[in-house]
Amino acid sequence: MTTDNTAHIIAQTKAWVDQVIVQFNLCPFARREVEQETIHYHVEPSADLARQLQTLLQLLKQLDTNTDIATTLLVLPEGVDDFDDYLDLVDYAERLLELEGYDGVYQLATFHPHYQFADSDADDAANYTNRAPYPMLHVLREESVANALASYTKPECIPERNIDFARQKGAEFFAKILADIKKSEQ
Repeated sequence: MTTDNTAHIIAQTKAWVDQVIVQFNLCPFARREVEQETIHYHVEPSADLARQLQTLLQLLKQLDTNTDIATTLLVLPEGVDDFDDYLDLVDYAERLLELEGYDGVYQLATFHPHYQFADSDADDAANYTNRAPYPMLHVLREESVANALASYTKPECIPERNIDFARQKGAEFFAKILADIKKSEQ
């Protein structure tokens, strides 16, 4: 993968964060990190599962030593296009966090172009709360999440609010945004 391709993928990911996550307040804590430029974007071009997990481990170690980075988005444009393959990667990534002693230090949020909640239809607009231009793992600092949630009234309502919002807007609305992001950054 060339530097141009990496820059292109990062630009699309940043556009998604701005145009979906921040604009529609799907994560009420994202705007601050975007404005402060404390999100680290990393593209792992390899389709190899072991390489993807090794990159995740390197990014965890980077977070250990760099407190200027609030959160990291590991973008995986190759190898996990199939949602079931992606879920396998997520399982391995969660186990890696445990094995490396990061349980309780970091947590993963998951995003994929074909994200589908268990027991939901593929065309349910609610799935768009976790759909992104590329498969990715979002690494969050547990302490930061706890602090953010403590300052937010009824944080347990965020997912339900997002699902209601997505269903009001409809799947076509979000599909168009994602398609436009993919086109505009080409």
